[in-house]
Amino acid sequence: MQKPSIPKGTRDFSPVEMMRRNYIFDTIRSVFRTYGFAPLETPAMENLSTLLGKYGDEGDKLLFKILNSGDYAAGLSDDEVRQASRICEKGLRYDLTVPFARYVVQHQSELTFPFKRYQIQPVWRADRPQKGRYREFYQCDVDVIGTRSLLCEVELVEIVDEVFRRLGIRVALKMNNRKILYGIAETIGHADKMMDITVAIDKLDKIGLENVKAELRERGLDDEAVGRLQPILEMSGDNAQKIALLREILAGSETGLKGVDEIETVFTHVGRLGLGLPVELDLSLARGLNYYTGAIFEVKALDYAIGSISGGGRYDDLTGIFGMPNLSGVGISFGADRIYDVMTGLGLFPEEVNFSTRVFLTNLGEEEQTAALGLLRQLRQAGIAAEIYPEPGKMKKQMEYANRRGIPYVVIIGSQELEAGVVTLKEMRSGEQRQVPMAEVAGVLAGNR
Repeated sequence: MQKPSIPKGTRDFSPVEMMRRNYIFDTIRSVFRTYGFAPLETPAMENLSTLLGKYGDEGDKLLFKILNSGDYAAGLSDDEVRQASRICEKGLRYDLTVPFARYVVQHQSELTFPFKRYQIQPVWRADRPQKGRYREFYQCDVDVIGTRSLLCEVELVEIVDEVFRRLGIRVALKMNNRKILYGIAETIGHADKMMDITVAIDKLDKIGLENVKAELRERGLDDEAVGRLQPILEMSGDNAQKIALLREILAGSETGLKGVDEIETVFTHVGRLGLGLPVELDLSLARGLNYYTGAIFEVKALDYAIGSISGGGRYDDLTGIFGMPNLSGVGISFGADRIYDVMTGLGLFPEEVNFSTRVFLTNLGEEEQTAALGLLRQLRQAGIAAEIYPEPGKMKKQMEYANRRGIPYVVIIGSQELEAGVVTLKEMRSGEQRQVPMAEVAGVLAGNR
């Protein structure tokens, strides 16, 4: 008999886990809606032509390709079957941003620009599973497209601050600008290797400076260029000091100075808002995706060791690939799975998130059952999640059921309670019991929320 299993890098989610995940989704969704973003969904699979070439060479390697279904390969020779382009025309989406750009172009006549949307759906990457890294995981994306205004970047910083404040996670937001990175590449004499440089330095936190330098040499940078890059990556000081130094270093790069102007503008607006969120200019932040052209973001948890839990940036022409050029957008993605791991590790989920039923009613006989059903209806109409044991049984068995389910309150209706017109209300955590008139149960429980 085959032992049941699931693919590596994927997970089942128990009811308790789903209640916690939904708490995260609901919190993030609520913030998105507060800022005027509308919901959107796109298919799990896209045409490979939509996905390929948008994420860089390393990203393309992580795409899950889908074999054409049914008898597509019937009648083909072995050589023909080996031609992947003949048998794979679709793939699972790698992120939500490229499908969003495809949607915008496909439905442009139906949209009002700037178009603000949020999207909460799973994505797939053929990555090596490890702690905090999965092959199937959820992203919670928020994007605005159709404007180059830097106020959008400022608003995204506010959204990051609000989401993690509500979730109770202390975080730091790191920012950079791809124009600054281009200016750095231009200044060290390797503007032609902009993508190679960004892919390498994006790994700085993971593999360390020496390994990044080795990779840069492998990608064609000479020792002099690597030497000129190192002090830039190691630049210290506050944001204002770093910006001042960058203006000196990038004095000969028009593009680089424009990036400095942009990030200084964002920092100025954010500073005036008085957010509790620390925002840092990090010149090692590159975000390896090809489509970023301006501001880039990354969020790290301060009290839990894990990779970034949110990230994004500005893309000026992602829709151009699909035939709608010069439509700038900016967005950020919240990694729900890593956020879940952080909140679990730090014990941040509220108590009430851990149970689906708030009140359990015992079933001790026909007359008691009839009274319980009436009370059950009252509780549910009052918006209190309640259930009754489905069949009459021993009190011990029913209490064990409620305890194992983690239900906080049990209502006991026995013959004595029926005669007195009351119920016995038991608070399961403390074990405290009291009698409450049956007509007042809903009001008492509503007051204990």
